[in-house]
Amino acid sequence: PNYDVMTDPAMYYETLYRALYNAKAYNGSSAAAAYAYADVALLDDKNGGVGYMVYTVPGGEKLIGTNFKLNPRATLGYSDGEYYYIPDNWYDEIFDKGNLRSEYNFSVSGSTDKLNVYLSAGYLNDSGIVSGSGFERFTTRIKADYQAKEWLKIGANTAYTYYDSKAPGSQTDWGSSGNLFYVTNMIAPIYPMYVRNADGTIKVDNRGITVYDFGGSSTNFTRSFMALANPAITLKLDKYHAYTDVVNSKWYATANIIEGLQFTATVGANIRNQRSNNLYNQFYGASVGSQGAVSVRHYREFGVNQQYLLTYKKNIATNHNIDLLVGYESYNLKLQNLGGSNTKLYNPYIGELSNAIQIPPSVYSYTDTYTTQGILARAQYDFKEKYFLSASYRRDASSRFHPDKRWGNFGSIGGAWLISKENFMSSINWIDMLKIKASYGIQGNDNLGNYYAYLDQFTVTNSSGDFSVAFAYKGNKDITWETSYAFNGGVDFELFGSKLTGTVEYFSRKTVDLLYNQPVPISLGYSSIPMNVGSIVNNGVELELNGTILKTNNILWTANFNATHYKNKITDLAETPKKAGGIKGSNYIYRIGGSLYNSYLRKWAGVDPETGKSLYYVDPDKGDMTTTDDYTKAVQCDLGSTLAKVYGGFGTTINAFGFDLSIQLSYQLGGKLYDGSYEQLMHQGDDPGTNWSMDILKAWTPEKPSTKYPRLDASIDTYQKQSSRFLTSSDYLSFNNVMLGYTLPKNLVKSLKLSTVRIYVSGDNLGVISARKGLDPRQSLGLGSSTTSGNYSYSAMRTISAGISLSF
Repeated sequence: PNYDVMTDPAMYYETLYRALYNAKAYNGSSAAAAYAYADVALLDDKNGGVGYMVYTVPGGEKLIGTNFKLNPRATLGYSDGEYYYIPDNWYDEIFDKGNLRSEYNFSVSGSTDKLNVYLSAGYLNDSGIVSGSGFERFTTRIKADYQAKEWLKIGANTAYTYYDSKAPGSQTDWGSSGNLFYVTNMIAPIYPMYVRNADGTIKVDNRGITVYDFGGSSTNFTRSFMALANPAITLKLDKYHAYTDVVNSKWYATANIIEGLQFTATVGANIRNQRSNNLYNQFYGASVGSQGAVSVRHYREFGVNQQYLLTYKKNIATNHNIDLLVGYESYNLKLQNLGGSNTKLYNPYIGELSNAIQIPPSVYSYTDTYTTQGILARAQYDFKEKYFLSASYRRDASSRFHPDKRWGNFGSIGGAWLISKENFMSSINWIDMLKIKASYGIQGNDNLGNYYAYLDQFTVTNSSGDFSVAFAYKGNKDITWETSYAFNGGVDFELFGSKLTGTVEYFSRKTVDLLYNQPVPISLGYSSIPMNVGSIVNNGVELELNGTILKTNNILWTANFNATHYKNKITDLAETPKKAGGIKGSNYIYRIGGSLYNSYLRKWAGVDPETGKSLYYVDPDKGDMTTTDDYTKAVQCDLGSTLAKVYGGFGTTINAFGFDLSIQLSYQLGGKLYDGSYEQLMHQGDDPGTNWSMDILKAWTPEKPSTKYPRLDASIDTYQKQSSRFLTSSDYLSFNNVMLGYTLPKNLVKSLKLSTVRIYVSGDNLGVISARKGLDPRQSLGLGSSTTSGNYSYSAMRTISAGISLSF
C-alpha cells in the first residue's frame, strides 16, 4: 500500500518554500530576509534545498511567490541547455502491476487390497511485481502404504521441491536506496527517473542501455534524496538468483506384536541444497568503481529424525478404554555453508567467482550441528467415551546447552467430560454435544539463535600473513531450557441440530527462564550474553463459531467467526535489569508488570497554539506533566502495551444450484503500532527531497492555531523524532479472499468421462481498511518492538486468479 503522499511537484516546492521561509522568519529574520533565503535555498542541495529545478519560469521571475504559490507563468519541464528535467512517476515506472501468476496441480491415487498409492505434481510461476524478481516452483510427492504381512505394514512419503527464486536484495531494508517500496513512498514528486537530452528525449548510452538519473553523477543537478542511486536500473542489471532443491522423506514400519500391542519405527530425512548467485553490475550503481562484483553461496542442510513408539490399546469390560505409549526420538541436523565474493568482472553478465579477478577474493565456510533427543510416555483413558483423562511425560536434551544443563523434564495432564452423554441431558433437545475440557502442561524451548550458546566463540582472520583471533560470541554455560507452564480450559458445543457449533477456551501460559541475549557494555569486548532472564505470563480467551444459516435441497449457507483476546505480562527479570528498573531500548521497555510490547517513548502533548511548536511532557513516569517544546528536555516514559485487545476473522459461504461463493475477512481492534513511515513523511522541511504526507498541509499557521500538526520549519528536526505522536491505531479490516465458483452438472460431466468439473475465479488480499492510508498493520511485532519502520517490503499482494478443477 502507498501512503497518501504528494504527487504534485508544484505543491511540493510550495510546501518546502514555506518551511525554509519559516526557518528564518521565526528565528529573528525579517520577512524580506526570509523570502530571500527561501528563494536561494529552495533549489540548493547544500543549503536545505532539493537540488533540482523542473519548471521553466520567465526570465527574472521567481519560482515561488510571496504568497507561497507557484508562479502562474511557470511551465513544467526545464532545460539547462545540456539536459532536460521533468518529474517521472517512479511507482508506475518501477512496478509491474499486471504481472501474471500461473499455477497447475495434478494428483492421482489408486489402491488394491494391500497397496495404497498417491501421486501429485504441481507447477507455479510468478513473475513478481518488482524488477528482477520472480519465483518458479516445481513440486512432486509420492505416498505409498503396503500391507506386507498380516502383522506388518510399511510405508513411505517422499516430497521433492525445486524452486528458482529471483529476489532482489534490500527490499526489506529501512532507508535503503535499493528498496523500491521505500523509494516510491519517500521520493519527492519532483525528480526525474531518466536522464533526458536537451530536446526531452530519454538518453541511451553506447551499449543501448537507457540512461537513468542517479541524482548526482548523471546530470548537472544533485538530488537531495538518495543521491548517487537509482534502484529502477540497478535492480534490472543486478541479478539475484537462488536455486533450491528440497527433499522431505519419511519411512515407517508398523508391527502388530500381539492384540493391542503395536510397535512403530519412523525415520525421516530433510535435505535442502541451495546455490545463490548475486551479480552487481559494473555500469550503474554502487559497484561501478569496483568494475562489478559477484557473490556466490552454497548452503546444505541435512536433518534426520528418528522415532520409535510402542503403543498398547485395550478395551476392558466394554466401558473402559486405555491407550498407552512409550517411545524414543532424536533429531540430528547438519548445516554447511560455503561462499565467496570478488570484484572486477571480465564478462559483466556472468555471476560466477571465476569471472572475477580481483586478488584476494573473500571466501568463507563453516559447519553447524544441532542435536536433540528425548524419551516420552503417554497414557489415555476414557469411560464410556464420556469421561476422558490423559497424562504425558517426556525428558529432552538439546545440544545448545552445556552437558550439565542439557536435559529438561516436561509433561502434561488433561481431562474432558462429554456432558451431553449424561442421562440428565437427554431432555434438552437443542443441545447436540457439550464437552468441558481442561489441560495443564509443561513445555521447553531451546531456540536462542546460536547452536553453541554455552561456548565462547571466535573468528580467525589474516593479520599480515599471521593468525589473528577475534572474539565473536560470549557463551554462557549456565543457560538452560526456557520452560512454559500452560493451562487450557474450555467448552466445545453443537447446538440446534448442529446448526451452531463452536469452542470457547481460556488459556494461560507462564514462561520462566526466558532465553534472551542480554545487552552488556561494549567495553567488555562483546555486545550481549545469552541468559535466562525472567518470566512472563500470557493469558486470554479464544472463541470460534460456525453456523448454518440456511439449508435446503439446493441451498447451503454457512458462516464462521473467531476472536482472540490476549494479554502479556512480565513477572520477573534477572537481578541486574530488575535493579535498573527494567531493560530499556530505543523505543521499548521490559519491566516487571509490563508486557513485552510496551512502548517507551517521549509523550507528545500536542501543538502550542501560540508558536506552532510541538510540546512534550517532561517526565510522566515520575509525575512531572509540565510541558516543554525542547525535545531534549523530555524523558522517555512507559506508554503501555501496543497489543490488540481482540483479533480474529469471519466469513461466509453460500452453495446454491451449483454455484458457490465464499468471503473471508480478518480484523484487529484496540492495539497500536509506531508508524515510522508516517514519521518520516511528516518532516518539517529539514529532510529536503523526501516526500510529504498530505497531512502536512494541515500544519500550524497563525491563521490555523488549533491543529495537531506543528508548524513547518526547516530549522527544527525534532518534531518528527520518535514520540507518542506517531503511535497509531493498529485496527484493521482485511478482505482476505473472495471466491466464486460453478460446478458443472453431473450428467454433463459424465458425458466428458469426468467425475467433477469446477470453474472458479478468486481474489486474494483485495484490500485493507486501517487508521491511515498506506498503513498495513498486518505485521507481527518482534520482541522489544512496538514499531514498524514502514511498509517497505512485499505486503500481502492483491491477486486475481481463475482456474478449473477436474476430477477423474
